[in-house]
Amino acid sequence: MKKERDGDKDRSKSKGTRSSQPSALENEPRADLAAPSERRALGKALRDKVPRESHAGWKAPHGRRDPINLLLESDAGRIPQLVPIRFGRMMQSPFSFYRGSASIMAADLATTPQSGLRVQACGDAHLLNFGGFATPERNVAFDINDLDETLPAPWEWDVKRLTASIVIAARYLRLSETDAARAARATVRSYSEHMADYSAKRALEVWYESVAIEDVMEVMGDGARDRVKKRVETAEEKSAPEFVFPKLVEHRGTEPRLKDDPPLIFHPSEELAPGITTGFREPLARYRASLPDHVRVLLDRYRLCDAAVKVVGIGSVGTLCCIGLWIAADDDPLFLQIKEARPSVLEPYAGKSVYPNHGQRVVNGHRLMQSASDIFLGWTTGVNGRDLYVRQLRDMKMSAIIEDWDEEMLREYGKLCAWALAKAHARSGDAAQIAGYMGSSSRFDDAITEFAVEYADQNERDYRAFIKAVRAGRVPATPDV
Repeated sequence: MKKERDGDKDRSKSKGTRSSQPSALENEPRADLAAPSERRALGKALRDKVPRESHAGWKAPHGRRDPINLLLESDAGRIPQLVPIRFGRMMQSPFSFYRGSASIMAADLATTPQSGLRVQACGDAHLLNFGGFATPERNVAFDINDLDETLPAPWEWDVKRLTASIVIAARYLRLSETDAARAARATVRSYSEHMADYSAKRALEVWYESVAIEDVMEVMGDGARDRVKKRVETAEEKSAPEFVFPKLVEHRGTEPRLKDDPPLIFHPSEELAPGITTGFREPLARYRASLPDHVRVLLDRYRLCDAAVKVVGIGSVGTLCCIGLWIAADDDPLFLQIKEARPSVLEPYAGKSVYPNHGQRVVNGHRLMQSASDIFLGWTTGVNGRDLYVRQLRDMKMSAIIEDWDEEMLREYGKLCAWALAKAHARSGDAAQIAGYMGSSSRFDDAITEFAVEYADQNERDYRAFIKAVRAGRVPATPDV
């Protein structure tokens, strides 16, 4: 067996010289064509080199980069007047800080053990980047819903970021450390069990797999089921044109226009959004070319009426994000979000994207990791050279509101996120090898749980350093916006 593994290692080295970033499927030369039992054995053999226990715990390595410097470096290219809003939102709690500091954890994860198996990774897999949205068939699916940082990378990185977010959320909710660890362990166990299930399924079965909203309600308690049902009904209502249109649009003369609500919604200048005076003719043509033919037919029924900058999220604040109002001939609206796509935070550690446009990277990440994606997903390049991607603004999108959760709600939601993450990883990676590496014992679960708890401590130390930097004037921040 060792001789076989050495040979595989040599062939993998020669194969990897063709590209600076290997495909998520290039873990072992054609190992994906072996029987599942053989691939699980290959995964199990990886423990000899990288024991599962080696993932346990976290200790900042010698020479760890200053987290404040990493945050400030990520300001490059952002809209200067919006950067203080980003940092102001990160000030709210260690949990909000964690959501906005994916670049810090990416640098830290690169120093942790890796089994050598790669997948199409999310890159920012905290629990609020999962949620519900409408499929093209108008069903509601539960999946990863933010893939701005997606890139082929070690699968462990997503698992560690998700599990650490569970512990950090538990502390935000003031749950006990025992409850936090229990929820984290349940999250890892859910990932392991679902990956084991996917390892036994046919390739098409994995590809067709989805987590429907009915699946979500089935695993939640009675009270939670009622809440989920109500959230779906509210999302449907808020996505309806008759709800969205009057909220976002006003009429100026004969043409509808998006309402300004500075500093969160405002019409950009020509300097900020070059091409606005020509109706973004060239960027829209490039976006249209990125769509499938049948979606182009649908898009051509609409004309762009207006566009405005809209501040969203935490980590994305300061990047160019706009909403566009399109109107069809019979005056029915379509709202699209045009969002800047910057290099993934994983790039310095996992390799550069193979795509020339980071919007294309994000769109293809959606299509590879999600069971179903927005039909209007496409990419383009702005007049100023910014990479952009496009999707519908709402379309029944739902994220968790965790403020009143108890330990049971957090634990069950963590398990759902882990299920969706396992599904996404199984679509691009080798589920059998990953399952074989993790095994059926609690060793991997315990190791990742220990990492999550100790990394939550690191996050709190970084948060305190961040607050000090804000108070010292090193970091510009405008709270409560």
